[in-house]
Amino acid sequence: MKQLSRLVLAFVAVWFMGTAGEAQTRQPTRAAPKVHKLAIQVDQNDKSVMDLALNNAKNVADYYKAKGEPVRIELVAYGPGLHMLRSESPVKERVAVLALENPNLTFAACGVTQANMSKAEGKPVQLLAEAKLTSSGVVRLMELQSQGYAYIRP
Repeated sequence: MKQLSRLVLAFVAVWFMGTAGEAQTRQPTRAAPKVHKLAIQVDQNDKSVMDLALNNAKNVADYYKAKGEPVRIELVAYGPGLHMLRSESPVKERVAVLALENPNLTFAACGVTQANMSKAEGKPVQLLAEAKLTSSGVVRLMELQSQGYAYIRP
């Protein structure tokens, strides 16, 4: 019985020394930084609304960049707001600059609206190169919100 007790005690001592050694050699793990996420809705063919949406996107991107924190921003244009991402957009230069400066800024264009505009105009509606076609703008906003994106409508 004494031998069994000594064997158990020896086993516990070896196990304890091994786990203590592991604890000393393990590096503390850093949590991945929180990614801030923002969805911006544009549904009006109004240059001032488009400019406000772009200002919001730029201000949020600049704020988190200054803090050294990651941010993803998706601007979703549908209905009359799709004019923002059409080739003749009144804000196309700003869209191009913001897209270049902010790789985590996405411009989503509603496919339903594009198809309806093309049909109404009798010709294909051309989008800016920065625009990413999504099947439905409203559905895309719903998806983003379910993924934890904050939602704003300027």
